[in-house]
Amino acid sequence: MKPADREEMFARLAELNPHPTTELVYHSPFELLIAVILSAQATDVSVNKATRGLFKVADTPEKMLALGEASLKKHISSIGLFNTKAANVIAACRLLVEKFGSEVPADRDALESLPGVGRKTANVVLNTAFGQPTIAVDTHIFRVANRTGLAPGADVRAVEDKLVKLVPAKYRVDAHHWLILHGRYVCKARKPDCPNCVIRDLCRYRGKTLEA
Repeated sequence: MKPADREEMFARLAELNPHPTTELVYHSPFELLIAVILSAQATDVSVNKATRGLFKVADTPEKMLALGEASLKKHISSIGLFNTKAANVIAACRLLVEKFGSEVPADRDALESLPGVGRKTANVVLNTAFGQPTIAVDTHIFRVANRTGLAPGADVRAVEDKLVKLVPAKYRVDAHHWLILHGRYVCKARKPDCPNCVIRDLCRYRGKTLEA
């Protein structure tokens, strides 16, 4: 995709949705961190349903530790891999209290030192909680980047590196959310909604659909 087309692509996405954000419900960096850890291989809807009750009783690392792993499992049992996630959340909260003064660090290496936090989760937190121009490549962003020709790559890290380099600077902070939402609701995996896509003419995908 040409630089002018990339600029136009994000200008259109920005006009359509000037203030994009995550669909996870949170009220603090800590709640966002926990929600993102829980969202691995789960939908935002299912996570929000579980955290609605969870965050009422445990919205800080100390309260989560007091809740304990067994009770945490009861709150998140509707989410996939809840046993592993519960163990990771409790271990992460313990580290937050002991090493980071109960604050979520705005630093990649520090975030990735927490159990259950990989590069993608760290990118989401850095971007959404702290406004850093990181891009967390999930399945939606990977698909959109390859399908449109925006930043094709063989794996998520290759796509991430290209996006950070190629997305125009003024759009980089919000690019993560625009691309996820576009992949989730328009550029869908099985049948992309090309007729209603605002970047259809810029997209390099050869298999464009003719009807929704």
